[in-house]
Amino acid sequence: MTETPDAGGDMADRETSVGPRTVAIGGASGMIGSAMGAALRARGVRVRPLVRDAKPKGEDEIWWNPDESQIDHEALRGVDAVLNFAGRSVDERWTETVKQEIRQSRVRSTRVLADTIARLSDGPRTLLVASGINYYGDRDDEILDETSPRGHGFLADVTVAWEDAADPAREAGARVINTRFGAVLAEEGGALARMLPVFRLGAGGTLGDGRQWFSWVAIEDLVRALMWLLFESAMDGAVNVTSPNPVTNAEFTDTLGRELHRPTIARVPEFALKLAFGGLAEEMLIASTRVVPRRLLEAGFEFRYAQLEEALRSILKS
Repeated sequence: MTETPDAGGDMADRETSVGPRTVAIGGASGMIGSAMGAALRARGVRVRPLVRDAKPKGEDEIWWNPDESQIDHEALRGVDAVLNFAGRSVDERWTETVKQEIRQSRVRSTRVLADTIARLSDGPRTLLVASGINYYGDRDDEILDETSPRGHGFLADVTVAWEDAADPAREAGARVINTRFGAVLAEEGGALARMLPVFRLGAGGTLGDGRQWFSWVAIEDLVRALMWLLFESAMDGAVNVTSPNPVTNAEFTDTLGRELHRPTIARVPEFALKLAFGGLAEEMLIASTRVVPRRLLEAGFEFRYAQLEEALRSILKS
């Protein structure tokens, strides 16, 4: 029997034969896709990356062109689960063209996978799609869980359409999991990687008034949670994947500064952020989203890095 991925509590020591043996991954070369691919291979799972190259270089690669809603349907036969992390980066000023690409890259990639799963009787029975806590919008101090209603704004609209794009697979009887990620903390990519050079120079500081809530998750816990959902749980639907302890932007700034032994006296005014980044600033940098992972916690998943200080210390040490 194979060993259960390190999930939390005594679950980490259990053995099970339940779970996918072959997994296809969209966005396999990205930060999260790469980390999940490594975790799955370490467990003995065959990983099949979805690639845009019309002539895949390896036998495990599966061709797709999500922009044109195309995929090698036959190659998905025998695949047990599909993970989709594909999507255009949101970290640049949002022109109308960029906004369209952000939406289409997420919706089309998910839709072509869901449509294919719905048509294949011997295809994947699990579809796990990356989503985001932007679903909840800017909500001040309100504590948000999976039962909270959707918010407003461009990213909230995108997230709703992104999750709805998986409906054909759900209606065909497949298990569909919409994992709503917080900001993923890792040294090699994501928000933290962009902050580190500035903070290491002693130029880091709060954004706006610093009172906005910042919901985060360490990449190690993110991977553990996704593995747990695949191998330990029958859960479906929306699942928040964030630390149980969100912090304000001011708290995050102070904690990162302490861990780096650097001052954090700088402050970027809200008007300057809006001037430089437009809608991105309003919905990501100064928006307040206080999210908790209620479903994971109630199901027994335990976070290894529930507190920001210990998460940053582990990431920076590595």
